[in-house]
Amino acid sequence: MKDYVKVFNSDDYAEVCLYNSDQKVFEIGEKMNEINEYAYMNGYNWEAFLNCYLAKKEPALLEGMRTDPEADMYVAYYDFTSENEQKAKRVGEIIVSLIENEEELYQFLRDNGDEIEWD
Repeated sequence: MKDYVKVFNSDDYAEVCLYNSDQKVFEIGEKMNEINEYAYMNGYNWEAFLNCYLAKKEPALLEGMRTDPEADMYVAYYDFTSENEQKAKRVGEIIVSLIENEEELYQFLRDNGDEIEWD
């Protein structure tokens, strides 16, 4: 994984964290805000964006997922099971793919921004 995403297990949870204060993620967030004025990319709006993205692309990943975003990070977690551990890894992979292929992320935002429940 990249420095801006961590996937790990705690005693009870399989977790994935996106650190939106990372320089690359921050710059992508600024571009997203230029595309859509509501897309001020704090942790809460990353939650809104990713919820919409996952609902359209891989809805099974939302099953059992809980989130706990903060201003400077997005956190998603599942109760720990081997299946949920794989889900958390997949969410991390999706986030990395979106950040590393930012044009795909921007196009999704252009196409779906009005459907996203922004903070």
